[in-house]
Amino acid sequence: MIETDVVTGAALKITCPRDELIRQLSIVSRAASTRTTVQVLAGILLRAEEGKLELAATDMELSLRTSLAADVDTEGAVVVPGKLLVDLARLLPGEDVSIEHRQGEGVVEIVSGSASYRIHTYNAEDFPRLPELSGTELATIDAEALLATATKVGRAASRDESRPVLTGILVRFEGENLVMAATDSYRLAVKETSMSTPGPELDAIVPARALLELARVAQGASELRLGVQENQVLFASDGVVLTTRRIEGQFPNYRQLLPESFEHEVALPREELLDVVRRVAVMAQRNAPLRLRFAEGELTVSAQTQDVGEGRETMPASYNGDALDIGFNPEFLRDGIESAEGDELRLKLISPLRPAVLQGDSEDFSYLIMPIRLAG
Repeated sequence: MIETDVVTGAALKITCPRDELIRQLSIVSRAASTRTTVQVLAGILLRAEEGKLELAATDMELSLRTSLAADVDTEGAVVVPGKLLVDLARLLPGEDVSIEHRQGEGVVEIVSGSASYRIHTYNAEDFPRLPELSGTELATIDAEALLATATKVGRAASRDESRPVLTGILVRFEGENLVMAATDSYRLAVKETSMSTPGPELDAIVPARALLELARVAQGASELRLGVQENQVLFASDGVVLTTRRIEGQFPNYRQLLPESFEHEVALPREELLDVVRRVAVMAQRNAPLRLRFAEGELTVSAQTQDVGEGRETMPASYNGDALDIGFNPEFLRDGIESAEGDELRLKLISPLRPAVLQGDSEDFSYLIMPIRLAG
């Protein structure tokens, strides 16, 4: 959890450009809690000091911080309800925004053009203190490589919070290789990425939500800095700081989960297969599986839902052998195909009841998917 030392509240008075305020609020507001009974966690901390306005939000698992240049008349801090502040800022009529909070008062006054609003606030002293960057050794890493890797494996992470370890992504640096893995016990995604320089010493389970959020806020950045502080992992990019807790526990041994040998390896055009799966999946409702039937030289993808209908499409496939029928969760299969790279997809099969593995043009990404037992 994030440390709960307090920050000191005081009067605050600043003026800043509206558009820049909106841009920075849209970044940090994603970390504000939407389902907490602790009201201050639904707020955004505004801190004015040294010619800038710092913004921060946290739900005690993920935090985001950023800042913008501002004319600071009075330095201080206050916490304003996050959603309300974001919604209001987007609608303000003027080019500049003035924000003033007087010490001892429980409201903040926001003025822009002809508009004037007073919003009730939370006490800045109740806002958790976030990990400090000073004193933390930050390693510079390739932003594009890390973010692309996280995006590819992140889909396989579980959303079931009853098993916290599976909601995270294993992040490990092995010399100049970055390894990430995620699984929800029904599928497993593993990606190894070569880095231009050796990465920092890190072997941790990082919440998938945090890494996918990082991919949003750091999109387009060429450089990313990463640091570890006790049970926290810190990322910094272009003035934005994201902090997240490490998930405690033992991540499954993903290498043991990947089969060493297969009975069949089928090469398929990735885009054509993806289009077929997307179309046929429309008929796979109420948890109905997609049926893949492999026969000599072809693949037939079908789905049937009682009282809804059925669909079927056939495409060429480099399959030789006895007919094989295997069923998959439509969403999981689509995610795997979308995550693979290249024009050609390789689908490795053992039997209808054993896991299958998807790979793209290279073997640095593997997507294991458990089959669904088919009726009939």
